[in-house]
Amino acid sequence: MHGWIILDKPLGLGSTQAVSAVKRALRHSGAGKVKVGHGGTLDPLATGVLPIAVGEATKLAGRMLDSDKIYDFTVHFGVQTDTLDLEGKAVARSDRRPTLAQVEAILPRFTGPIEQAPPAYSAILIDGQRAYDLARKGEEVEMKTRAVTIHALHIRSSPARGGGPAQPVEGYPAIERAIPLRLAGGQPPPLPGEDVHQITLTAHVSKGTYIRSLARDIALALGTVGHVTMLRRLKAGPFTLDPAISLDKLDEAARGGGLGSLMLPLTAGLDDIPALPVTPDEALALRQGKALVGKPHTGLLLAMLGETPIALVQSSGPEIRVVRGFNL
Repeated sequence: MHGWIILDKPLGLGSTQAVSAVKRALRHSGAGKVKVGHGGTLDPLATGVLPIAVGEATKLAGRMLDSDKIYDFTVHFGVQTDTLDLEGKAVARSDRRPTLAQVEAILPRFTGPIEQAPPAYSAILIDGQRAYDLARKGEEVEMKTRAVTIHALHIRSSPARGGGPAQPVEGYPAIERAIPLRLAGGQPPPLPGEDVHQITLTAHVSKGTYIRSLARDIALALGTVGHVTMLRRLKAGPFTLDPAISLDKLDEAARGGGLGSLMLPLTAGLDDIPALPVTPDEALALRQGKALVGKPHTGLLLAMLGETPIALVQSSGPEIRVVRGFNL
């Protein structure tokens, strides 16, 4: 088995636990011992798209880590926690609440290239130690800013604005999706001049972006404080929620012998890479780590022998060299 299983990760489950669940499912399906890895960490309090690489697809997991991602997230104003989400304890409070118009006006400031300080409760290494380990010990953690890009940031909306039944986000029954800006408890959307206690945004971000930090900074720019109460990943690289499956469906398919039907091919993670047809002799040369000469192409390519992926290759000048080979 070589390919991708796209999980709709549930609330409360860590990415490592999700990988373990896929390993168990593979064993139950009779696949035996197979390499498994994930393509981008999701916090336990986040849900949504978690690409799980199986077999030779694990060689592409790093590429998923570097990909853009899209999230829905809810910012609750008035309280900031030490973890910047529901898991932490309150460290700052404010009675100020922004209006809808103020939120709309501030978002362009956080669109495009920005500098962002990651949360103290993150896996970033500081002098060889994880930042969250230092923070949990009560040590002062100074997080250096980093450059990230927010490709798009907007208040979540619906094509049928203000109409249609509201659908809850899985794991977050108080957050409704179909009606824009609908607050917990089914309250109607606020008017532009009314204060909002929480708001749900959609962000398309580059690698290395922390949504918790983005929510913190938006709240501070609005003259208040805030933290994330809902975070759902809608897309990671080429993968969306459309093919994503629940853990229950994964387990059911594994026990019924249908796990293979849920797996996307290895090439699904390379949809943005042009294919380079090669001959059997050229495929053998690439498998041996040799360069090809004389093919008029440039950039990153996927060498294919018929329907079989041979290698991810880089063309530079007259030569094509292997970046990542596949044992298929």
